[in-house]
Amino acid sequence: MLPAEIVSKVRRIQLTTGRQVADVLAGAYVSVFKGRGVEFDEVRPYVPGDDVRTIDWNVTARVGAPYVKRYVEERQLTVMLLVDMSASLDFGSAHRSKREAAVELSALLAFSAIYNDDKVGLLLFHAGVDEYIPPRKGQKHALRVVREVLARGREETAEGGARREAPLPRRVAARFSQLLTRTGRGTRRATDIAAALEFCRRVLPRRAILFLVSDFIDEDYLDVLSNANRKHDVVAVRVADPRESAIESGGLVTLEDAETGARRLVDTGSAAFREAVLAESQARTESLDQALGRVGVDLITVDAAQSVVDPLLRFFRMREKRNRR
Repeated sequence: MLPAEIVSKVRRIQLTTGRQVADVLAGAYVSVFKGRGVEFDEVRPYVPGDDVRTIDWNVTARVGAPYVKRYVEERQLTVMLLVDMSASLDFGSAHRSKREAAVELSALLAFSAIYNDDKVGLLLFHAGVDEYIPPRKGQKHALRVVREVLARGREETAEGGARREAPLPRRVAARFSQLLTRTGRGTRRATDIAAALEFCRRVLPRRAILFLVSDFIDEDYLDVLSNANRKHDVVAVRVADPRESAIESGGLVTLEDAETGARRLVDTGSAAFREAVLAESQARTESLDQALGRVGVDLITVDAAQSVVDPLLRFFRMREKRNRR
């Protein structure tokens, strides 16, 4: 039985994101993500202006009048949401955490896919695979995807690192047991992007759109990301918080790394320290931009303190403009 709080949040997200999808995102989504090709629909009488290459000569000979083949785009897509559940996403300095922003963004993408009759699936991960929901169609399925992200995020925050693994489907768990959470890295919910991508590469037989939603506090995943992008269309979504780059002056503060537990006493009143934090954040962002650019992966940056719709729209417009070239 789901807690009333989760049910209430799912309904609120459905109302909010449903309006945004219908009013803002639906057309942009269709124009950016194309189907896998074209498929035969019907034959119809030839009319002046039709391409002669589409004439069906067998039907034309049989009925004694020119007929052409009509094709339609094979529109249905598979959208897979890979959502980071590591401890660093619990951080938030404004009205919501990075995890809450990731949930809202995931809901927008899930409802956009369902609105356009596409399949949507979910993979929750931290140091390995937490939960896998195979891609399916339908609003009920989209609501399940949103509910699972919300419920797992609530569970993670409540447990504060002492987590309980959710069961994978038996067939999947048996086949891919080597990709499940690695005990050496999982005690504080660290991030392993490579394991999540490798899992998707194996369980998704056909090309899909993979939205990788994370804060990308991880290393040694670029080779796997590059390989995944050869088979699928991978879009990286980085969720950030403004206080990760700009710390306010507040005297001596003890900071703790959410994923390693390391602690450090710092003087936030020091201008040199604040400048060093800003410089390191900018360098990390630039490094990620350059690394993703080298492997041909687009990046969407979402500020947890701001709207998640605007970055998505900018991405859709950028993709649409690039597709026209």
